[in-house]
Amino acid sequence: MSNIFKDIIEGKLPAEKVFENEKILAIKDKYPIAPVHILIMPKKEIYNMQELKKEDFFLFLDIIEVAQKLAKKFKIEDGYRFLTNNGKKSGQSIFHLHFHLIGGRVLGPMG
Repeated sequence: MSNIFKDIIEGKLPAEKVFENEKILAIKDKYPIAPVHILIMPKKEIYNMQELKKEDFFLFLDIIEVAQKLAKKFKIEDGYRFLTNNGKKSGQSIFHLHFHLIGGRVLGPMG
């Protein structure tokens, strides 16, 4: 499966990285919807949330930990949105599991 996130993870495409370790990568969204908009993803290829296998659940915990650290680093720990889209009907356009950490302004209701 080839997609933009795989190319970024493999170093084939540039991205503004804000966190990276052996399992997780976090980058600034190229088209942010708020002052802070970070994409956090496992480096392992996982299509979407439904494809996350039980043996990979630890990745979700790691992603949450990274999200908490980045929220603190970017001073949004008192108010942010943390979400993922699952499937085309939800608006998922890049089919590599990733989470959006969004904040830095008052966020209105989702609808």
